[in-house]
Amino acid sequence: MNRSALVLVAALVFVSSPLVAQRAAKPPVAATVVSTEVVNLNSATAAQIATLPGIGPKTADLVVQYRVKNGPFKKIEEIMNVRGVGEKSFLKIKDRLTVTAAVQK
Repeated sequence: MNRSALVLVAALVFVSSPLVAQRAAKPPVAATVVSTEVVNLNSATAAQIATLPGIGPKTADLVVQYRVKNGPFKKIEEIMNVRGVGEKSFLKIKDRLTVTAAVQK
């Protein structure tokens, strides 16, 4: 009896260990594309704004919405008026921002 119980426990451990290892493995995380080019807040798309460090797609959408509602940015510091962009975020990205006039098509 003791031997059959031991064999049963050993078999369960052997069979379940790969399943536990598979569950413990995390799925790959999608990498966000971050470039080093300067972003014009007055003409950039949400996708271009989202390439800035610390700015995700939702915040990038809010920047575009702010621009549509309030008109073109006059200075780069105005981005801090957008919810989700505080002083710390601004200090990380300020060297990558510009506010030249938007190009009319």
